[in-house]
Amino acid sequence: MHAKKQKIHFIAIGGSVMHNLAVELHKAGHTVTGSDDEIHEPSRSMLSADGLLPKSDGWFPEKLDNSYDFVVLGMHASKDNPELLKAQELKLNIVSFPEYIYQQSKDKERVVIAGSHGKTTITAIIIHVLNFFNRRFDYVIGARVPGLSSTVKLSDAPIIIIEGDEYLSSALDPTPKFLRYQHHVGLISGVAWDHANVFPSEEEYVRQFDHFADHTPKGGMLIYNEQDEIASIIGKKGRGDDLLEIPYKSHPHTSDNSGQLFLTNGKERHPIKLFGGHNLQNIGAAKELLKKIGITPEQFLQAIPTFEGAAGRLEKVASHTRLRK
Repeated sequence: MHAKKQKIHFIAIGGSVMHNLAVELHKAGHTVTGSDDEIHEPSRSMLSADGLLPKSDGWFPEKLDNSYDFVVLGMHASKDNPELLKAQELKLNIVSFPEYIYQQSKDKERVVIAGSHGKTTITAIIIHVLNFFNRRFDYVIGARVPGLSSTVKLSDAPIIIIEGDEYLSSALDPTPKFLRYQHHVGLISGVAWDHANVFPSEEEYVRQFDHFADHTPKGGMLIYNEQDEIASIIGKKGRGDDLLEIPYKSHPHTSDNSGQLFLTNGKERHPIKLFGGHNLQNIGAAKELLKKIGITPEQFLQAIPTFEGAAGRLEKVASHTRLRK
């Protein structure tokens, strides 16, 4: 987190991650304002609790003056947004959400998890395991995780874990968000054509992940799912001896007669609360990445049984036992 206290305005403050960043910065002592034309729950309640909820819905360019250090532009805001036009007129420092996160983490090791599917769960597992062992780190994730009060944390920690979305950064910046973070360690969980409104062909969509892999710096690491056809092609491209390209696959596992899944390590079995083939790949991904940032496989297996999943991601909603006659 930047030591100097900043004054920051959020255009489209009600966004799912935008409002969490606004609250985090406010709690850190920065001056935060924002606007939006509609704010839904839980954003509305969270902003209200910290005194950040705008008095009225809508756009109010008169809020802006030359005293602002940053204007953070949300994806929801269009190019003709009145507040954006005013910020441009004042020549304020306008940045997208990912650009702001990068600005605040230039001196950290940046770990970015990308993929059409699985990236939220992988990021959540990594956060859970690091918290389990009381490691110091920052994070950005797109969903609520049990035990976390926010989806964003910025501090003076030496490393940041970021869920990297391939969607565009802002109305002014058509660059995929995950490129703006400038990762040192990148992970691609899988690639399946999405966001057809932005990437009209599968080829163009896949190209964004190839760019992500190509942005891995010298001395960096690219971790990829060898069980996903496209991710494997991208990961095996061969980008030189000065960076590591590391495959992963589903974690070894077994189950009992009740359907309970266990991760296996030799003869040891470790029960988990997740289920499904994709989640076994997600577990393999998180374990491989955590090995590269100081968590041993033994530590991982100690922590993973207590992971309950990320909100809205393949959650168990009911169970039932067949009665014997």
